[in-house]
Amino acid sequence: MQDNDARHWPTGGSVRTEPFQVRGRFLTAIAIRIDVESPDESFYAALDEKIKTAANLLIGAPVLLDLAAVPGLVSRDLLHNVIRAIRSKGLLLFGVQNANPQQKALAEELGLIQVLIGRDTPLQQPARAAPPRRQRLVEPPENKIIRRHVRSGQMVVAERGDLTIVGSVSSGAEVVASGNIHIYGTLRGRAMAGATGDASARIFCSKLEAELLAISGLFKTSETIDSDLRGCNVQAFLEDETLCIERFV
Repeated sequence: MQDNDARHWPTGGSVRTEPFQVRGRFLTAIAIRIDVESPDESFYAALDEKIKTAANLLIGAPVLLDLAAVPGLVSRDLLHNVIRAIRSKGLLLFGVQNANPQQKALAEELGLIQVLIGRDTPLQQPARAAPPRRQRLVEPPENKIIRRHVRSGQMVVAERGDLTIVGSVSSGAEVVASGNIHIYGTLRGRAMAGATGDASARIFCSKLEAELLAISGLFKTSETIDSDLRGCNVQAFLEDETLCIERFV
């Protein structure tokens, strides 16, 4: 008997595949937090200075505007001027975070998307009382150990735990972890710990020659790292919203 569904199958032994795949990616974006509700010439001068001292970090990186500190910044002209100034300097500004409804509407009108990150995501309240929930199991951390050098152009990510590099991190390479980063070698590239917002994360390295150190979004570039710390065994940590680096004796 002939199979009536045979016409739906590809012939010649070929296998039909989807024309695309949807995959998650760990994206490191730079957030520019605006602290004045009426950005003026001093704001733009400070922006120019920051770009000069952190050009390798900022130019070509995805950038967000953080509006948490300026709920009153609801002028279309002011926000448009900020967006235009940032983009004119080569920064890839694509979204806003911590925007109130009026700011969100303005941002969308000006071509930016609202990005909800980590603890900033609002919790949805149920319309009616929900039945008791089963106990939720906490997923264990997935610490990652890399037993080789990380070469220029490579990126190593520990999305849920600590990252340990038994080797060096070359200039132009990037290592990222949601927890701590341990580097048993020379750090010449970029290291970003606490990438999902853990302000208690630390970076440890045997020899500091870094292009960038960042913890929970706060960073220091090679130009702002004390020259006395270069070539030393150090740890980096946050204290009072300041990125501190100290030498191991």
